[in-house]
Amino acid sequence: MTIAPADLGALLGAIVLAAAGGEAFLKGILGAATHLRVPRAVAATTLAAFATSSPELTVSTVAALSGRPEIGLGNALGSNVVNIAFIFGLALLFGAIRPARGNFGRDFLLALAVPVLTLALALDGRIGRAEGALLLMLFAVWLGFVVRATLRHRDRTPPAPPLHAVPGPWLTLTLGVLGFAALIAAGHLFVTGASGLAAALQIDTYVVGVVLVSIGTTLPELVTVLLARLRGHDDIGVGTLIGSNLFNGLAVVGLAAAIHPIAAPSAEVAVTLVAGTAALLLLSPAPRGLIPRWRGALLLLLYGGFLWITLTTSQ
Repeated sequence: MTIAPADLGALLGAIVLAAAGGEAFLKGILGAATHLRVPRAVAATTLAAFATSSPELTVSTVAALSGRPEIGLGNALGSNVVNIAFIFGLALLFGAIRPARGNFGRDFLLALAVPVLTLALALDGRIGRAEGALLLMLFAVWLGFVVRATLRHRDRTPPAPPLHAVPGPWLTLTLGVLGFAALIAAGHLFVTGASGLAAALQIDTYVVGVVLVSIGTTLPELVTVLLARLRGHDDIGVGTLIGSNLFNGLAVVGLAAAIHPIAAPSAEVAVTLVAGTAALLLLSPAPRGLIPRWRGALLLLLYGGFLWITLTTSQ
């Protein structure tokens, strides 16, 4: 067993790029919310979530075009477990979170419904092109509702002075693009380094896709959410994860299936979907509107259990 220095270097480079890119990307999202006159939570659910989910979209599309859409399905569904159970579990370790009320309305209920729908579609062992088109149609309808609500908010709400100095529109755009590019590069470096380590340690390729690749493609969400948490922007963190889950479950899986029918063993898919749904339920706030810190430990335990089941069932 020999671990290549290049793989370790790729992992280290991913960490450095993620730290720098995450800071710039977060500033870009905050600036965009101010300039577009939309709530930060809405900007997180749409702009930030779509951008941070683009690695999953890229991996799934390339895999589907290569005739291996199962990689994309595992990556998208596995990323949803990482998003809530691992990333939000880590974020909660910093303390309880009081998310915006809007984070737990229509979008949250839809995020709970999508895994149930996906499991129903996979009961026959495959997700076909027509079923992929259905997921894409649902994504388009949801996006239409979000855009409509955003435009109504802009019409009703006069522009408010920002709490902090916000860069101009062009600098905001530059920060967002450069930060996002750095996060994408960090994700690719992480996947490369992790895949090399997995090969050296002789880990099964299925585990590489569901566990290591999903962590690599969710690196943008990880950095964005943790930085938002440290900066006190909890609404951005929660909105980003819920929006990312919807993007992965509807757009990413739907596009992969529309390109190439996906063989989806119902037992393996069920494990991932149940873990993702359980994590979302732990995300719902307590009666006082807080998500308590102790749920972070439960989420991390849930993610550990998911990894254990995945590892044991794939052998």
